[in-house]
Amino acid sequence: MQTAGIVGGIGPESTIDYYRAIVALYRSRKGDGSYPPLIVNSIDLQKVLAFVAAGQLEPLTSYLAGAIEKLAAAGADFAVLASNTPHLVFEALARRSPIPLISIVEAAAAAARVRRLKRLGLFGTRSTMQGVFYPQTFERAAMAIVAPSVAEQARIHDIYMNELVLGIFRDESRAALLEIVSSVQAREKIDGLILGGTELPLLLRGHEMPGLPFLDTAWLHVERIVAEMLRGN
Repeated sequence: MQTAGIVGGIGPESTIDYYRAIVALYRSRKGDGSYPPLIVNSIDLQKVLAFVAAGQLEPLTSYLAGAIEKLAAAGADFAVLASNTPHLVFEALARRSPIPLISIVEAAAAAARVRRLKRLGLFGTRSTMQGVFYPQTFERAAMAIVAPSVAEQARIHDIYMNELVLGIFRDESRAALLEIVSSVQAREKIDGLILGGTELPLLLRGHEMPGLPFLDTAWLHVERIVAEMLRGN
């Protein structure tokens, strides 16, 4: 049995969602009433956001590496970042990590391949939507990533950072995001949408649009985490 380590707190709402989902899926897969071996290191979201905003990727990598080292010292066999945006530095972080890391982006790409998707929209923080880590990963599997327009990105980012991260979930904001989805689908002919922010599913789960699958990156990550926990069991 593998012990999972989670770098959480980036943000807190999705970390809670991860924990609940891991426990539920693990217990469903095991079927013997047991609970998963899991260690959570909740770090300071404000520090992460400050590093990202300033483009300070080396300090961000060092901060996250320190968090993973604590998980390894506590007995974690592998680790994950319970957030999309810090995957800006995933490759550098993986080289420094004392334990294996499971990427949320790779989990999303694998799910998209299974669904035979070719052209996907990407919602998340501004850094995620404008970053190269999603396009590069998906391009290796012959899939294209389409970002919303600059104005649409600004609206998504505002809802994300000023509401969802703070645990505020409003019907009006859901409607606004779904309107942007419709616009991107009509304009860009996407065949899927990546919920590339782990708080987005907390607002949009159960509100998928007909003919347009939403890739819930938090849930896809959870599936990979539980599979790794049970590997060799």
